Amino acid sequence: MATVKGVSTFSAEQEAQALRKAMKGLGTDEDAIIETLTKLNISQRQQVLITYKSTIGRDLIDDLKSELSGNFERVIIGLMTPTTMYDVHELRRALKGAGTDEGCLIEILASRTNAEIRLINENYKLQYGSTLEDDIVSDTSSMFRRVLVSLATGNRDEGTFVDEALAQQDAQCLYEAGEKKWGTDEVQFMSILCTRNRCHLLRVFDVYRVIANKDITDSIKSEMSGDLEDALLAVVKCLRNKPAYFAERLYRSMKGLGTDDSTLIRVMVSRSEIDMLYIRREFLAMYGKSLHSFIKGDCSGDYRKVLLRLCGGED
Repeated sequence: MATVKGVSTFSAEQEAQALRKAMKGLGTDEDAIIETLTKLNISQRQQVLITYKSTIGRDLIDDLKSELSGNFERVIIGLMTPTTMYDVHELRRALKGAGTDEGCLIEILASRTNAEIRLINENYKLQYGSTLEDDIVSDTSSMFRRVLVSLATGNRDEGTFVDEALAQQDAQCLYEAGEKKWGTDEVQFMSILCTRNRCHLLRVFDVYRVIANKDITDSIKSEMSGDLEDALLAVVKCLRNKPAYFAERLYRSMKGLGTDDSTLIRVMVSRSEIDMLYIRREFLAMYGKSLHSFIKGDCSGDYRKVLLRLCGGED
């Protein structure tokens, strides 16, 4: 359920001219840019991008970059970037920017579908000449690295078949790999959590709760730590309820002092055409306050305006 749906009839030429007008001459009409880009969906924005170049003879992205700045610019350029390429750029930034942004790697690799992951891999290689896997391997280490490499194959079973006997066995395996023994067999967790289909794993989690007398997430928290813990928790949360996972990502990006703008921008831009309405609903249920009110209290200026447009209404 998207908050940004696009318009049913639109003239790419008219929108291109409106954007040019917003940037031409002295000063920039940020409101016009927000208005134009948030009413269009991603494929319509791509049409405007091409039409802008053919009718005006300038590059829209270059013009936007020279007129805008800061977080507002990051949101607008994000909106102008095709979905797969946006993920590709974010993964590259997470791996090759200043320090590794583990949270970004986990979020994208744990939440995207197989088809999305495959497109990401193809485009990453084309764009940067190295594979996503190579860059993950050179930039991360130990078991965390192995989980990311596994997720980056985009090879999870996408069927819906639940093998009851195997579910019992998997749950027992997880119990014996963690709670039951001294130390943790992390490979068992990875191979079950990263390859089985969603319906099967939801059954495994139910069986696990009966065997271990606690939830799988509590076991992961007590058995693991750091990035590995975060990665496996993200996998479980995405399997159970993806919008709730993103609601938590948004909440954590804004709560407390300071804002994790990278996460806030990425989730708002990448989910606005997929499941933002569901994310809003989960956010309200989980935190008792609307996403809209959180963004309003946490951001300011044009940055706040554009994020609120992506959020849609107040709940």
